[in-house]
Amino acid sequence: MLLVIADTSPIRYLAHIGEIDLLHRLFETVSIPTEVAEELRDPSAPCAVQSWMKEPPAWLKVMDVAESLDPALMVLDVGERSAIALGMVLKADLILIDERKGNAVALSKGFETTGTLGILDLAAKRGMIDLRDAVDRLKRTNFRYRQEIIDRLLHALKEQ
Repeated sequence: MLLVIADTSPIRYLAHIGEIDLLHRLFETVSIPTEVAEELRDPSAPCAVQSWMKEPPAWLKVMDVAESLDPALMVLDVGERSAIALGMVLKADLILIDERKGNAVALSKGFETTGTLGILDLAAKRGMIDLRDAVDRLKRTNFRYRQEIIDRLLHALKEQ
């Protein structure tokens, strides 16, 4: 079983589009730092996300992590910083993170990473979802993406 740590963004968007159970189906258990849980409960989060976080499922493990003094993490927001710090403490196999800067730092620390689109792509390849439908729902949120990435994912899936 992979040890998976998540930043706020993938959980937020998967919950927002009704695909949050993909995390359990793909990875069994996902851990998040307390700071990420707080961001997911924040009043600025979509109602679906706040509602889901009121009673998080047993497969979501919320963990405390000490503030890292690693200078590479200081350029990141608190959720990204704490997710990568938790990954370092637990020696995670995978970090779920969308933001480019956070992804770059996680990669520099030796982690495998994927984000919301990667999770949707993996689920589609395993026959769990219709990728085009999930991406259409994601586009109706404030998720930031590059169209060429989505085009490439959809094209590759069609070629399978």
